Amino acid sequence: METVVKWDKKGLMHFSAMSESGHTVEMDAVKAAGGDEQGFFPKTLLLVALGGCTAMDVLPILRKMHQEVTDYQLEIKGTVHEGHPRKFEKIVVEHILTGHNLNPEMVQKAIALSHDKYCSVSASLAGSVEIEMTSRLIEAAPEPLLAPA
Repeated sequence: METVVKWDKKGLMHFSAMSESGHTVEMDAVKAAGGDEQGFFPKTLLLVALGGCTAMDVLPILRKMHQEVTDYQLEIKGTVHEGHPRKFEKIVVEHILTGHNLNPEMVQKAIALSHDKYCSVSASLAGSVEIEMTSRLIEAAPEPLLAPA
């Protein structure tokens, strides 16, 4: 696995990164650090990577458990150390799942499997930052039996 990060000269601190598959993401710094805030901050991308990794585990695990998920999003909040380096001390990942009759125990099991076994980003952060996984379940509205005329 590899990537290229290149200063694209759109700003003093504006960089573009390209994946092996050719997808790009733009990064920039806060104004106080000479940036224009015209892209993701690198630390935010770490949160995005953790959220994407665990979500891409949890959803297929829940499908295998025959859980009917109709919507899924994650809210990820990181607490940063005050001194330098300003690294994450704690990251809280809230899995917000909407579905029909979701089983809370199965949801927790899927989240734990991702965090403890499958998610390579969680494994890479283990030991250096506390990661807390939580969940919130929302019952989906029932599907209408007949379409309105």
